[in-house]
Amino acid sequence: MKEQIPPTIRPDSVVPISVAEIATIFGLERVSGDTAVEVTGISMNTADLRPGDLFVAMPGLKTHGARYVSKALELGAVAIITDDAGLSELSEVGVPVYRLENPRSHLGALAATVYGNHPSVMPKLFATTGTNGKTSTTYILEAMLRQLGETTGLTSTAERHIAGEVIVSRLTTPESTEMQSLIARMRESQVTAVAIEVSAQALSQLRVDGLLFDVVGFTNLSHDHLDDYADMAEYLAAKVQLFQPSHANRGVVCLDSDYGDAFLKLATIPTVTVSNSKDKNPDYLVTVTAELPGLTKFEVTTPEGEVISSQVPIIGAHMAANAGLAIAMLIQAGYTAKRISAAIVGGVDCYLPGRTELVSPASGPSVYIDFGHSPDAFLNTLAAVRKVTTGKVLMLFGADGDRDASKRPAMAKMAVNGSDILVITDHHPRFEDAASIRAALVSSARVARPEAEIYEVSPPEAAIVKAISLVGPGDSILWAGPGHQDYRDIRGVRTPYSARALAREALRNAGWK
Repeated sequence: MKEQIPPTIRPDSVVPISVAEIATIFGLERVSGDTAVEVTGISMNTADLRPGDLFVAMPGLKTHGARYVSKALELGAVAIITDDAGLSELSEVGVPVYRLENPRSHLGALAATVYGNHPSVMPKLFATTGTNGKTSTTYILEAMLRQLGETTGLTSTAERHIAGEVIVSRLTTPESTEMQSLIARMRESQVTAVAIEVSAQALSQLRVDGLLFDVVGFTNLSHDHLDDYADMAEYLAAKVQLFQPSHANRGVVCLDSDYGDAFLKLATIPTVTVSNSKDKNPDYLVTVTAELPGLTKFEVTTPEGEVISSQVPIIGAHMAANAGLAIAMLIQAGYTAKRISAAIVGGVDCYLPGRTELVSPASGPSVYIDFGHSPDAFLNTLAAVRKVTTGKVLMLFGADGDRDASKRPAMAKMAVNGSDILVITDHHPRFEDAASIRAALVSSARVARPEAEIYEVSPPEAAIVKAISLVGPGDSILWAGPGHQDYRDIRGVRTPYSARALAREALRNAGWK
């Protein structure tokens, strides 16, 4: 098997299931082969395939998976499912072959069947979607579940957690085959509750099909991913799929973004609301009680008038909103306000990798590393940094290449208007010209605020050195974009890179020990 970095996560053992049983459940038409053959896994990609797998050969963007059947057989596939187009590509293969039209629409349910993820044996499942805050909410929710005594699992942009084991992520939301094998691995590890981050792309690509969530949450919607969706209405429609009966039993919607009310109207499951504004008349009201360096205190008032007080170890009123959403989700899942309050009275014990993460020593300037890469994320995070900074705020950022370019002017505008000094650098240029990306950002920033102090520095290794030379004690640097990531994508090559390490090295070299 070709080694995967990060790896595909599978359970250590699977009860074999015959292709005949799978065929009966899904009404598959047998084309050829022995129906007694048993499978112990499922894959749609030969890079992830293991001996004993059922290989689902599906149409892709560039080619049909049936063209990889020979490779799948070499790697140990014991049965094939494909559609009519795939069958036309196949010759005699020597293993059972079944016909299934539109196989992607059945992939999640097929994987759940192969891995034995039946509703009666599943842990509690929670999912969060939204443009910003879904990773943070997922981590906060998992921490609260752990403090409530659950054995927890998590899957997010940054990491997978399995009963304390931490594994680097491959996608924000895994493909449905990997998602189901991950859940099976969690069940094997006696996980009782799972927090899952769900992207719009994951919903559009059916990656969470085959799962029924106990409670789902919506954080917000703002300008992003318009390279994948025609407009904001289509982007909204993609996310609201999570709030349908096929995916979830109950939901919680945060009303604090412009699209909160529209999202609520499109949800077709029982749904409650949360907000930091009384004017929104939410079911759950979040009130920030203190914003301190490295700490945000808050209260959540429930529909019954109970007050839950706690704090999260990260700055920003938006983080209190994320915590309030998590609390509302827990109550909708059946946990009482009294029990939650007792569990988190001393604070939510969570670490959010790359989310306004303070990486500097106590002396000298504060340096925060953040994953935010949208105008709304910049707005909220800069406001949070400003609240806890006595001196200047410097913003350092770059924009993704080969991604939604329409948001770049707004990113630059938010960055320059929210900071005292702006340093523009590179992020993931991919196959786009990095200098052109920087030039567009600088131009938009100068239009928004002509008098601003703006620097253009490439590469990021030099940009952070320049940024630190411009600040001193009492000042703050917000380096937005890289967050937890350990690479930069330069012409398709993942170049090793750590914003945390670069910032700390630059601080040391500048004399801040």
